[in-house]
Order: sequence, then C-alpha cells, then structure tokens
Amino acid sequence: MTIPARTSPPVAAALRDGRPVVALESSVFAQGLPQPENREAARRMLAAVRVRGAEPAITAVARGAPVVGLDGDDLERFLAREGVRKISARDIAPAAAARADGATTVAGSLALAHAAGIVVLATGGIGGVHRVPHASRHAAGAVRDESADLVELARTPMLVVCAGAKTILDLPATMERLESLGVAVVGYKVDELPGFLTSGTGISLSWRFESPRDVAAAWRAQHDLGRMQAMLVVQPPPSPLPRAMVDDAVNRALDAAARAEIAGSALTPWLLARLEEETGGASLATNVALLESNAALAAEIAVELARDVEIGRARA
Repeated sequence: MTIPARTSPPVAAALRDGRPVVALESSVFAQGLPQPENREAARRMLAAVRVRGAEPAITAVARGAPVVGLDGDDLERFLAREGVRKISARDIAPAAAARADGATTVAGSLALAHAAGIVVLATGGIGGVHRVPHASRHAAGAVRDESADLVELARTPMLVVCAGAKTILDLPATMERLESLGVAVVGYKVDELPGFLTSGTGISLSWRFESPRDVAAAWRAQHDLGRMQAMLVVQPPPSPLPRAMVDDAVNRALDAAARAEIAGSALTPWLLARLEEETGGASLATNVALLESNAALAAEIAVELARDVEIGRARA
C-alpha cells in the first residue's frame, strides 16, 4: 500500500510489523488547549499510549507535508501555537500545496490515519451539530453549523475513542445525525452518552461493553460486514464536572459568542477558551485528564486488535 503521508520511523516500523498504533489529532494541541496545558496533554497522551504497548501517531500537515507521527521540531512548532492553521479533511490538499502548517481536526486525522492503515484514533470530543446561541435564536437566517467530523465518521472505517461530543454542542441533534449517518456509538462501561466534561447527558446508548476485548470484537464484526462507517467508543471523563455547572457555563459562553459574532472554524476553540473562564479553569483540567484517559483506552483496544495480526501470521 502506498501511504500518501510522511510517517515517522517508529510509526512506519509499527505499521510494517503489524504492531498496534493509535492516531492522535493535532488540533487539540495547536488550537484546543492553551499553553502550557497543551504540552502537558501531549506528554500524557503519548505516554499513555506507549506504556500500554502501542505506538502513538500525531497527524498533521507540517510545512506542506502530510505527516503521520508528528514529532521533534515539528511538534514543538505546533505546541508553540504560532502560525498553525486548523484544518479539516477538505483542507489537507490546499495546505500541502501552500506548504502550510495545519493541525488536523478529527475529520482531518481520520483521513490521514486511515490512508496510512491505522485503525484506532483517540481524541477528546468529536465535533457535531452546534447549538444556536441564545442571542441568535430568533435572528432571521440563523443557521446551525455542523462539524465535518460527522460526515468523515460516516465514510471512514476507523474506531474512534472519545468522551462523546463537545459540551458546547447540541448533543441530542448530534446523536440523531450519527444515527442517520450509520455511525455506531457504543459505551465503554457506561449506559448513556457522556457530555465530554460531564459523566452523562440523559441520552441512552443502545450498546455497552465492559472490556477492550469486547470492543475489539464488536469492531471486528463490523469490519467483517464490510461497513464503511466509523465506530464511536465513548467513555466519561475520569473526573467529571457537575452537569448543571457546565450547562450554565455553556449558555453564558454561547451568548458571548453571539455578541462577539464568532462563527465558523473559530467558534469551537473560542467557546472552549471561554468555558475555561466560566468554570474557573475546571474545564481545562478535566479536558486534559479525559484526553489521557481516552488515549489509554484506545491503546488497550489497539493492542487487542493487533493480536488478530499476530494470530493470522502464526497460522500462516
């Protein structure tokens, strides 16, 4: 298979040998988290994957080169958060032509990781259907933004571990879209959709699994059926915030975004930063913790899936 991206030597070796690899998005480091928390999150995620026997692979476009396994000076530049654009799957080719630095969202990471032959991706929360800010609900022509993550999940057969969709979104509407797009959402030791920063949302899940082995079995069954959609594995954050506190903070942030006329790709990082202010920094600590937890679970699932490769080789 030809990989249309530059892979770091450790990632290339792991893919060649059939060892477990976990893809990580780079936008969370370059746009989603402030300094120095972005560096701490990267350190903890990379360590969580490696200590469980898998190889982490941060995806990005670095000076025009699509990369699977961002490291070294390139990673340092992204952690500095200067001159790095936020790019989705549709932006990878233009970013490459412009020789730009681009931090990949979930959609962009899915595109690069799948092209490289990686099966598992870990992130914090996926994008989804945005709420209409209170100040705009009755405005003529008010339109709700919808993340490109949803469409990419519908056409990319990968297993994605997250804490649900980001709290700032319309979570019931996001779940409806995932269902319509044929994306399976399964809970890991949980019966309802987590709220990214909260343990629950009141939205019931149809499927619950108790171990990485069970999740891997579900993924193998989906793969054997030839399904082209992703499977979303959701777990709550290790230290969730009170739901009422988060809801109040989100509503205040949305009103502020409407007044400031923030929209498009700038909206999500702006709202997350505002949410940090509204919660007195509590949302930031929870975000970093859930990123590490999701990376750990993704690595455990990737290790289970890699055993299929080992068994196949032994039988051959």
